[in-house]
Amino acid sequence: MLLSSVLSVAALAASCLGAKLEQVTNFGENPTKIYMYIYVPDKLAAKPAVIVALHPCGGTAPSWYSGTKLPSYADQNGFILIYPGTPNQSNCWDVQNPASLTHGAGGDALGIVSMINHTLAHHGADPSRVFVMGSSSGAMMTNLLAGAYPDVFEAGSAFSGVAFGCFAGAAGATPFSANQTCAQGQLQHTPEQWGSFVRTAYPGYAGRRPRMQIWHGLADALVRPQCAAQALEQWSDVLGVPWSKNVTGTPSSAYTQMLYGDGTKLQGYFGVGVGHTAPVNEVYMLRFFGLVA
Repeated sequence: MLLSSVLSVAALAASCLGAKLEQVTNFGENPTKIYMYIYVPDKLAAKPAVIVALHPCGGTAPSWYSGTKLPSYADQNGFILIYPGTPNQSNCWDVQNPASLTHGAGGDALGIVSMINHTLAHHGADPSRVFVMGSSSGAMMTNLLAGAYPDVFEAGSAFSGVAFGCFAGAAGATPFSANQTCAQGQLQHTPEQWGSFVRTAYPGYAGRRPRMQIWHGLADALVRPQCAAQALEQWSDVLGVPWSKNVTGTPSSAYTQMLYGDGTKLQGYFGVGVGHTAPVNEVYMLRFFGLVA
């Protein structure tokens, strides 16, 4: 009996050890009633960095937590992961919403920024090292957040998304929405016009802009590769870095890397034979963020 009790206590203690994904409620202003989950590794770095990881359409925060290797990298490097989740419009982010597209106006974007502010306040995280990444709809929201909240994010990495403002004016931003001109790459704007969408999202802002990394598959028929080209044109204009060169075979034989300027502010990756969505390359992304060597 005594041995059984000891073993039970040991099992209970073991179950209480180890970092895990946890839901956070009452994290601040949340106009669209989205969800916040957070992963805080057992061993945090001093003033840890924060990565916001955004799920694709139809996904959830817990499924995206399991969908990449980011938690293991967080364990190794001591950064915090925020996993937002949306229950709205088929679990797709509201990248068509004027409120999300405007700094401080509301939408999913403001809820996500509330999650970041909560994390900075409760975990001593570094406000100068907040990053955002996502796939498909999550990539679309990555571009949106970088555009509408340049004062919050240091850099972003978008896998199979669209440019900031691409879905503006549409009734929805899901694969089931009637208007798919954005996702099909059919919108026609100059780089300067694409850039103006970002600049008007936060009138009067004159500070630094997030560095950006754009990934896309050339065989993507759901969100056409033209969408990535438009995003690169947009960020090239916003960041003031022209295209400089292509590097074939990076990060693998299927990909071509596009560098803008010296490559520290803007990079693009296009994969031959890669459909929807482009696989997350954690190493290249985290190197770009400056979180791994």
